[in-house]
Amino acid sequence: MKELNHPLTFKRNLTIKNRIVMAPMTNKMSFYDGVVTQDELHYYHLRSGEVGAVITAAANVLDNGKGWEGELSVSSDMMIPSLTRLADAIKRNGTKAILQIFHGGRMTNSSVLRGTQPVSASAIPAERENAETPRELEAEEITEIIEAFKQATKRAIEAGFDGVELHGANTYLIQQFFSPHSNRREDEWGGNIENRFKFVNDLVDGVIDIVDSSDVDEFIIGYRFSPEEYETPGIRLEDTLYLVDQLANKDLDYLHISLRDYKLVSISESYQDQRILQYIHEKINGRIPLIGVGDVRTGDDAKSVLNDAELVAIGRAILIDPHWTSKVLSGNEDTIRTYIASQDREELVLPETISSFLEGMMPDRLR
Repeated sequence: MKELNHPLTFKRNLTIKNRIVMAPMTNKMSFYDGVVTQDELHYYHLRSGEVGAVITAAANVLDNGKGWEGELSVSSDMMIPSLTRLADAIKRNGTKAILQIFHGGRMTNSSVLRGTQPVSASAIPAERENAETPRELEAEEITEIIEAFKQATKRAIEAGFDGVELHGANTYLIQQFFSPHSNRREDEWGGNIENRFKFVNDLVDGVIDIVDSSDVDEFIIGYRFSPEEYETPGIRLEDTLYLVDQLANKDLDYLHISLRDYKLVSISESYQDQRILQYIHEKINGRIPLIGVGDVRTGDDAKSVLNDAELVAIGRAILIDPHWTSKVLSGNEDTIRTYIASQDREELVLPETISSFLEGMMPDRLR
């Protein structure tokens, strides 16, 4: 029986003290160049110490992968001192620090990129308002991006993080290569599902090689994925079960599903007998730990997730109450803060830039 307060040891021998992690959430708090701010350090420090691990907001591995203003960066060695401060702010009382690394691909714009056209697997714009048409990456550029992820992993090691998470979810570049909507290529990087998986495959293998050839001990590698897309054509659960099956056989330390609600059922008629999380967990079949997530607000929610996962990620609830973990684990759940008022923002280090995660959690009269 998995319990929230039980430790978990990963394949690379890193042990986290409980089954609760802080979910990665965009905060837009970094400086214009991706350097960590003091407010950002305070934001993470406030929510560390009780959870088993903190997964940071996405850090871009290349300048042309920047997705939004105020984004964290791991694109050059100049970022290492800043990243070291971030890792140090998180790593207290045994909490582990995991740096999420990504490339925005087509999910950015030329304004954020200071006049440069976004890039993607193919020249297909996203189905969203004001989406720009990206430039299709040349084969040589694809290998350069994979190399950038590898270099970012080296920087995470040097900065003192306990792991990296490859952000293959939420329609960013890694997912764009796997998706039949954004990847219409006819070379070795696109076409059938095996070719669309090639970018993921080579990227994961490259990062694994970097970690395993280093002299670092207990540094883990995770991979985050979104199970479905609503575009047609787009990723369906059957595609994701293939993805998960391939990844579960690799020397990764965990997989991390991205869901807005852990109770979600698939949009595919063939997979509606149970929750998406259950289908994914069954496909993994004990080969690798899975992090479940999605509108987890109570201890009972978290325990329900652990029925179909090994770890549970907490997002909005830990923004609203940084001590959510200790209150749940100590049986004092009735003292958990469940909403915030406008005057609470400064105390909780919650700027307006993070408001999208707090929708529905503030009384209308106080917003």
